[in-house]
Amino acid sequence: MTMKKLADEIAAAAKAEADEIIKKANDEAAEIIAAAQSEADGITSGNAVKSKREADKLGLELVASAKQANQKLQLIARREELDTTYESLKDQVGSASLKGRSALLKKLLAKATAEAGKDMILRPVAMDRKALAAETSYKVGDDIEGLGGFTLESKDSSVSLDFRFDGMLESAWNDLLGQVSDALFG
Repeated sequence: MTMKKLADEIAAAAKAEADEIIKKANDEAAEIIAAAQSEADGITSGNAVKSKREADKLGLELVASAKQANQKLQLIARREELDTTYESLKDQVGSASLKGRSALLKKLLAKATAEAGKDMILRPVAMDRKALAAETSYKVGDDIEGLGGFTLESKDSSVSLDFRFDGMLESAWNDLLGQVSDALFG
C-alpha cells in the first residue's frame, strides 16, 4: 500500500469517527435541549397558573375594596344629609316665627308648674323672655342659650329642670331617626 492510500484510509477513518462523535454530540444536545424545553414549559405553565390565580385573587380584592369604598361614601353622604336635615329643623324650631310657639310655651309652663316648686327661678331663652314673663308667676332670671323655651333652677342652683326646645328636638330626632332615614333614603 502506498502512503497516499494509507493516509487516505486514516483520514477516512478519522472522518468517520469524527462524524460519529458529532452525531452523538448533536443527539445529546437535542436531548438536553428537549429536556430543558420541557422543564421551561413546565415552569412557564406553573407560573401561568400561579399568575392567573394571583390575578383572580387580586381582582376579587379590588372589587371588594371598591364596594367597601362605595358603601363608605354612601354612608358619609347619608350622614351629611341627615346632619343637614337636623340643622334645618333646628333653624325652624329656633325661629321666632315658628307656628304654635306661644302655645308650646304655655304647655311647657303648665308642665313645669306641675313638676316644680314655686320658689324656682325661670331662665328663658332670650327670644321667649317677653312671652314667658307675661305668663309665669316664677321669678324670671338671666337669659340662657337655646332654640327656645326655658329652664327652672332652684335658688341655690342645685336643681335644674330643662324645658328648652333643644332637648325636646334632640329627643324627638333620636326617637324618629329611623323614620327620617326611611323617608330620605327609602
